[in-house]
Order: sequence, then C-alpha cells, then structure tokens
Amino acid sequence: MIRGISFLLILVFSSLVFGQAKPLSQPEFVKMLYALQKTPATKEDIIAALRSRGIDFAVTDGVLGLTRSKSGNDEDIRRALLEADRRRQNPEAAKLPDKADAEALLAKTRQNTLDAVGEMPDFVVKQLIQRSVAYAGTGTFRNQDNLIVAVSYRTTGQEDYKLLSINGILQNDPKPKESYEEVGGTSSTGEFVNVLATIFKPETDTHFNAVETDIVRGRKAIVFEYSTTKDNAHQVISAAGLLNQSTVTGMTGRLWIDVADARVLRLEDNATEIPPDFPVRTASRVIDYDWVKITDGTYLLPTVSDVRLTLRDHDKLFETRNYIRFKNYQKYGTDVTIIEEDNAPPDNKKP
Repeated sequence: MIRGISFLLILVFSSLVFGQAKPLSQPEFVKMLYALQKTPATKEDIIAALRSRGIDFAVTDGVLGLTRSKSGNDEDIRRALLEADRRRQNPEAAKLPDKADAEALLAKTRQNTLDAVGEMPDFVVKQLIQRSVAYAGTGTFRNQDNLIVAVSYRTTGQEDYKLLSINGILQNDPKPKESYEEVGGTSSTGEFVNVLATIFKPETDTHFNAVETDIVRGRKAIVFEYSTTKDNAHQVISAAGLLNQSTVTGMTGRLWIDVADARVLRLEDNATEIPPDFPVRTASRVIDYDWVKITDGTYLLPTVSDVRLTLRDHDKLFETRNYIRFKNYQKYGTDVTIIEEDNAPPDNKKP
C-alpha cells in the first residue's frame, strides 16, 4: 500500500533563557526516556526540557546508547541532548545576545538570504536518496530503495529532476520531471533556496524568537524559532497516486544562523495546520547548508536533507524517511554521471 502512494513535500516552546530553571539530572532524563516508550507523545516534552533547562550530566556513550534504544533512535531527541551537552560544557559561549543584537543578526540574515536567491547560478547536482519506512513512533526504519537523481536548478526557481538509477539499476527515461514521484513512495523538492526565501519574505509575516546558541561545523550560531500561518506560507503537501489529494500548510521550526556570516547553516521545518482528515499527519525536514563551489563562485547550498512524513493507512500510522545527500554541484548543462561510490550506503545518517 505504501509503495503505491506518492507523497510530495513542496515546499514553541518556553522562551526562558537557559539557566533560569534547574537543569535535568541524569536520573530524571532516564526516567523520561522510559516513560517515552509507554507514551510517545511525551517526545516534545523531553525536547522542550532539554532545550529550556539543559542538563547537569556528561553525555557519555552509555547515555547516547540508552537514548537511542529507548527513543527508537529518534534523531530529534538525540540532537537536543547533544545541544544541551555543548551548553553544559561552555555556558559562557551559550549565552544569547541581547535583543537588539539578535534582531540585527536576523535582519542581516534576511537580506543576505533574499539577495542570494537572485545571485544563485544555474546548476546541476546529484542527489543520493535512501528511502525507508517504519511504523510511526518506533524509529525502526526498513530500507525501501536507493535512488540517484540528477537535479537541474534554474535562476527562475525551477527545479527539474531526472531519475538516473534505482537500487543500482540504470534508468533510461531521458525526460526531466518536476519531481521524482513517478517511482512511487516519498519525494521532496524545494531544498535549495525556495524554503528559506519563503520564510524570510516580508509578505510571509514570519515570527522569530532567539532561543539559544549552538556550534555547527565549528561555527557559532544563534538558534531562532520561527512560525508562520498557512495563509502566508502557502506550503503544499500533495498525496498523489492512489489518493490524489493536496493541502496547504503553515510552517514552524528552527533556524541556525551563523553569527559571523549571517547565513542559515541549518533549517528545521515542520508543517502545521494539516487538516485532521488528510492522510499525511506530519511532515518535517532538517536541512544542513554549507558553502560549495560552482565554477568561479561559492554559494551556500544543501549538503544533507532528512525528510519525514507520517501517514495514515486505514488504522495504522507509518513514517517514511528520505535521507538525501547532495553531491557534485556543477554548472548547468554538465552531464551528471554515476560512480561506484554513489551506490555505497551513507556513513553518517545524522544531518
């Protein structure tokens, strides 16, 4: 049933400053993990506590192992735990800037991001996509297939997709598509600049709030929460194939903004206002951005994207995951070729 449905993802917690509430102790955190197995809905409570209260214990391999097993290998909880550990080790560096400095950084990032849309060149890139599925809430993903897709991006914002291989078998369809949804299963678009542009456009009326600091690939970042309504975001989730339905959603999530460059290093995006009768119950993605060279220029573009949808199939809930690696950005018109290492499984599945 899952294989016959194609899903296309197109594109607050308390504002207490860390340190005002007593940090989580290790026994308290472990108790929350065990409670999570009985009540999966407490996941958001755990993440909120880690982010707002922090921790008073070192995150050892044993703590990480227990977190992985009791949370069903949940990446959101693991990421929040590691963020809290960095703040524990260096509380001075974790202090937020004052309101004026945070607003100035946000304004500069908005301008840089919108300017970058117009400065982006035409390019092609190779996507290595590992698609998997699990019963919702278990985290026990079973691999479905591995795709290699060539993506052409134009300065108009158009994205064209050409499926190159499925599970190592070359595909002969030369005609580019607006997505790779014709192979069934989950597909996604809009990772390059469209989603960031949507968040920062003045007409989207996005609300921002600086909540904490973090280190991303050695770069100090301020983490902002954001939210906007479906009437302003106009984000679309489409259930094509057997269901052939679509809905407009809002957006909420987090942005990790580089303090030095005023650019987004990481995006966490969750769909909101999904109608209760829509087959897709949740839709989220985490995108890591980094600087890549295309011909004579350097541009901030995605390197990893982790896309997840929770969908209802009769009385069961399933979660699909697309783990996407972006490789070999090149100028538009360059042939995209498959090499032997493209078919190797990813070494690190954590964006």
